[in-house]
Amino acid sequence: MSVPKLSLSDNSEAALAKTRAEVVIVGTVQGPDGPELADGAEAVDAAFDGTLAEVLTTLGATGKAEETVRVPSLGRLSAGVVLAVGLGKPDDLTPERVRRAAGATGRALSGRKRVLTTLSALDLQAAVEGTVLGSYGFTAYKSEPGDAPPAALEVAAPAEGTTRAHKATLKAAGAIAEAVIVARDLVNTPPNDLFPASFADRARELAGAEGLDVEVLDEKALKRKGFGGILGVGGGSSRQPRLLRVAYRGAKAKKSVALVGKGITFDTGGISLKPAAGMDDMTSDMAGAAAVLASVVLAAKLKYPLEVVAHIPLAENMPSATAYRPGDVLRMYGGRTVEVLNTDAEGRLVLADALTRACEEQPDYVIETSTLTGAQKVALGDRTPGIMGSDEFRDRVAAIAQATGENGWPMPLPEELRSELDSKLADLANVTGQRWGGMLAAGIFLREFVAENVPWAHLDVAGPAYNSGGPWGYTGKGGTGVPVRTIAAVLADIADNG
Repeated sequence: MSVPKLSLSDNSEAALAKTRAEVVIVGTVQGPDGPELADGAEAVDAAFDGTLAEVLTTLGATGKAEETVRVPSLGRLSAGVVLAVGLGKPDDLTPERVRRAAGATGRALSGRKRVLTTLSALDLQAAVEGTVLGSYGFTAYKSEPGDAPPAALEVAAPAEGTTRAHKATLKAAGAIAEAVIVARDLVNTPPNDLFPASFADRARELAGAEGLDVEVLDEKALKRKGFGGILGVGGGSSRQPRLLRVAYRGAKAKKSVALVGKGITFDTGGISLKPAAGMDDMTSDMAGAAAVLASVVLAAKLKYPLEVVAHIPLAENMPSATAYRPGDVLRMYGGRTVEVLNTDAEGRLVLADALTRACEEQPDYVIETSTLTGAQKVALGDRTPGIMGSDEFRDRVAAIAQATGENGWPMPLPEELRSELDSKLADLANVTGQRWGGMLAAGIFLREFVAENVPWAHLDVAGPAYNSGGPWGYTGKGGTGVPVRTIAAVLADIADNG
């Protein structure tokens, strides 16, 4: 899916009369006596002679969050329909509430070619992101894909700020939404079509369009250079592993950021085989790789004054006569050894190789993301990433994640868990011998492969990266694109603040 054509219009009765939009979106809030119109709806209300809230009440609207109600304009507007969406209670209308309301409208716009939203009067970036992402659908494998999402989105300008600033925000919001869509499309592509080599081809295409440097190490190069973790995990598949390096260097770059993303294009668990139920969701086990690829391309599109390098280990974790086994000892890139106690704890093995290589380039920051542990879902559920790493940078990333609406939560790396990773055979084991603190133990394992004194953050998105339930807000079923928006915001923050 592509992003609709975005355009900015003023939020006036004259502009409303000229719009070619088929649907005009307005926001409502819950008032004491029924729905009340949110800021930005004044011109639409004027076309209804000030009675739009009364009409909505008659139609049963309440203004509760994500409620959508259609009102025929009956000639009052050039657009045939007004789509009212609830924002909930009027106090504290956060960007995320606007984003989710806009997402609800996006899900209701199938088959409409041109739309005008006034939610942008509340928050322009949130309204654009929510509408575009809410209308997302992955139909590449449908013989009858159904109605397409809108091809054009007009955005009413907020009352405050300059046209120049609004256009810059519109451009950024569109690029960020497009990056999320890139990640979603990759996650939603079935594993018979998305495997290490084909992911690398897709990366070349995306990165090449922005003039980025791309390096791909195949299985021969990986063996020659000693990437034992990636080779061990990928050795059971006929589709051999790869390691990607995608690099962007912005003009006047003062800081460098390494992005690392887990790219297990399908995870059976290997010899430590997963249960059959739900295994199809393991097409999402490369969501971290998808997110960092989309993010480095986004950095180039938005011309961040940074050096951003994505390191993406890619492998299929399959059981076969050539698969690695519980009890094997792998020699990782850089020379450390790991005893494999569970082949379904494979993500940390490929990430260890990639983190070591990323740190060789002495970045100022390392951001790694992965669908790493089921323990993340046990601890934090399906919508809250666990964020670990060096304390100060971890807290900075978590605060930014919460501000974007991706809701990351800072988690500790308790020192007492390190001894649980001790091995009698090797430098360390890939899992502990007990169930507790699995998300944290995985973070401690990764810490072993991050260079000292490098600020780093690990985002475990095992639950948030893939929605196996019904749609909500701007999130449909399947790949969500988490944590692309968090990474984008962190990169922007580093660019601004160092």
